[in-house]
Amino acid sequence: MTQDVKESFGSPVGSLAAKVRTLAPSMTRSMQRVAEAVAGDPAGCAALTVTGLAELTGTSEATVVRTARLLGYPGYRDLRLALAGLAAQQQSGRAPAITTDIAVDDPIADVVAKLAYEEQQTLADTAAGLDTTQLGAAVTALASARRTDVYGIGASGLVAQDLTQKLLRIGLIAHAHSDPHLAVTNAVQLRSGDVAIAITHSGSTGDVIEPLRVAFEHGATTVAITGRPDSAVTQYADLVLTTSTSRETELRPAAMSSRTSQLLVVDCLFVGVAQRTYETAAPALAASYEALAHRHRSASR
Repeated sequence: MTQDVKESFGSPVGSLAAKVRTLAPSMTRSMQRVAEAVAGDPAGCAALTVTGLAELTGTSEATVVRTARLLGYPGYRDLRLALAGLAAQQQSGRAPAITTDIAVDDPIADVVAKLAYEEQQTLADTAAGLDTTQLGAAVTALASARRTDVYGIGASGLVAQDLTQKLLRIGLIAHAHSDPHLAVTNAVQLRSGDVAIAITHSGSTGDVIEPLRVAFEHGATTVAITGRPDSAVTQYADLVLTTSTSRETELRPAAMSSRTSQLLVVDCLFVGVAQRTYETAAPALAASYEALAHRHRSASR
């Protein structure tokens, strides 16, 4: 089983399925039917005209074309060519994708392999769906911000702390808020030139939405990191960074899968900001390393 997991990494067919999973929340139900059809049967769909695929999925030709464009292809012809290529690779003998459901009696080696596969899939899904234009705009705002407030509850709160600690180490002013009352009272102090970031996988966490709304109304640049690009939090977000909507299982709750994708987005933000502010970020990082060096030396004795 473990070998099958390793062989299925990087599969082009798996990559298309990953993109479909990531973008599904932003699709209409009819577009989801088209996307699921092409991901599930590339060979069969490659043989169909746009009319044929519309009939197969019970949709319209316009829906098929819109779905192709959302998946990153200029038109249906380009999607069809890509599907033909994927079908050829499927027929070349590549190992089929495996389930990552973890059973209570799975050997620990299988647990490790399944989790490793799922983590990589989550990262691939997030990378495929991340809007780099929005990401770049968020980096620009953070790099020049007077201060940055980050809101998150539970597992998302841990990610919020991770981002603020990174920003602090390169000399920026940042605060993480997990207490909803403090979050709102601090958001009142924000203004144009400040940044507020809400981290919520569901996009419906009220304790995160409320301070973002206040920050938005006071003129701060607002950013939502969420797995639901059409959720409530986005109505108060100038910029939306979408994370993977990984499948929740009994032994792997949403908090685990969402944290993985959120941390990737946080790392992208941090590296982007460090690049933009390199002249000040590099000395700040060096100073923080030096300040902690004696602790590492003491621990190694």
